[in-house]
Amino acid sequence: MNLRISGRWLLLPLILCGTAVAQNFSGDARKIGMGGIGNSGSIAQNMAGERRPYHAIVVPLALIQLVQDRDRFNPDNESFNPLLALEYATNPLHYVVGRAPAENLGRFVSDAVNGTVNRDLNAYRGSIPVNELLTEGLAAPSWGKTFRIVQRKDGAFHGLYAGAGPYLSLRTDLNIDPRLTDVLSSATPVPIPNRTFTIANATNAQAALALTGGYRGRIPFPGRTSAGKASREGIYLGADFHYLRGFLYQNADTHLRLDTDANGLLTILPAVTPLVIDYLDSRSGSGLAIDLGLAAVIDKWELGFGVNGIANRILWHDPALKRYTLESLILGMDVLSQNLPGPPAEIRTELPVNYTGSGAFHLGTWTMVAEVSHGFQKIDFHGGIERRLGIIDLRGGARYWLERWHPTGGIGVNLGRRFSVDVAAFGTSTNIERQLRPALAVSLRFNRSR
Repeated sequence: MNLRISGRWLLLPLILCGTAVAQNFSGDARKIGMGGIGNSGSIAQNMAGERRPYHAIVVPLALIQLVQDRDRFNPDNESFNPLLALEYATNPLHYVVGRAPAENLGRFVSDAVNGTVNRDLNAYRGSIPVNELLTEGLAAPSWGKTFRIVQRKDGAFHGLYAGAGPYLSLRTDLNIDPRLTDVLSSATPVPIPNRTFTIANATNAQAALALTGGYRGRIPFPGRTSAGKASREGIYLGADFHYLRGFLYQNADTHLRLDTDANGLLTILPAVTPLVIDYLDSRSGSGLAIDLGLAAVIDKWELGFGVNGIANRILWHDPALKRYTLESLILGMDVLSQNLPGPPAEIRTELPVNYTGSGAFHLGTWTMVAEVSHGFQKIDFHGGIERRLGIIDLRGGARYWLERWHPTGGIGVNLGRRFSVDVAAFGTSTNIERQLRPALAVSLRFNRSR
């Protein structure tokens, strides 16, 4: 068995779920500059669309850094750092200032995968990893078409939606012994005789195809003659039923143990296996999920509410359980694997129900927006403001995620009625040390008229 392939589950404790960081995956610098708004996933809010519709294309500045860092992805290079690959995975589009994550900790991960850990753990000092981190997220975009069954001249319609798309979820729960992080973050060597340190992580990943059928409708406000075909005003209703056909389920429980001797050096204890990974795998499943959405657009106001993931569940069939072990972290031994009996015939997985609310107010050249959701990561808030000054648009905002505020700001340069360039600066903490680092996003905006 290839050590680096089997060691991928050792790396997973250090992944910060990119799926949960919608701000970093968004390619729209305008929305990023306003706090990363527009990622709530509400069906009805997406139906209402933008007050000034446009299409954005991201400029992938991260490719510049990726080319510069290519040697650090080579396991045979002395600068190899697997944590850097994980950080690119969680922020793959935008330029991050100081993207040089925990070099010594990255070396520790690489050495652990290959069973060549330095016996003196003080050699890996120089980083401040988190002790606990729970992240989870879902990516479930849907592409399809609404077939309008009933349509009136005032803009009202009722229709049926049919579509499909991926349904991808990831959850990781990391726990690092606080005494170990004290060693790794210390500026001076720390005596650690006769100690036992542990790292534990539980990671769950699902991949499925979502076949979606739903309802779409728009109801104009009574007595408002402006609610015609060209107007956005009205009440929007949406509901989706997703049939989920699963094709990959993976669950890995990783336990890493580090024991030191009387001299404070990593040692081998009899009857102790320092690395154990229990890996549960299924390639077939079926399930369902329901999404509901309501939005209202009237004059200068926009309000939206959505509930995603009602009754969501997937039953995974015929799972297989394997155990991977590494008998020594210092002797360069091979990873051993064995099949274990006893997994249940079916495994049922559920995701948190996600509740979202959004609002916007437009006043002349000003736009103020806010979104709040509860579900994944508990409370997630986005808010921002935009001022349009002819050729220049100014933006600012913030995002509250994982109990931390992330500032944002941006500027738009309008090079004509149809074309604009948007630039956003924002804070990101998608790294193992949860350090807040500045990042830059750029996108091209192609404006459309209604």
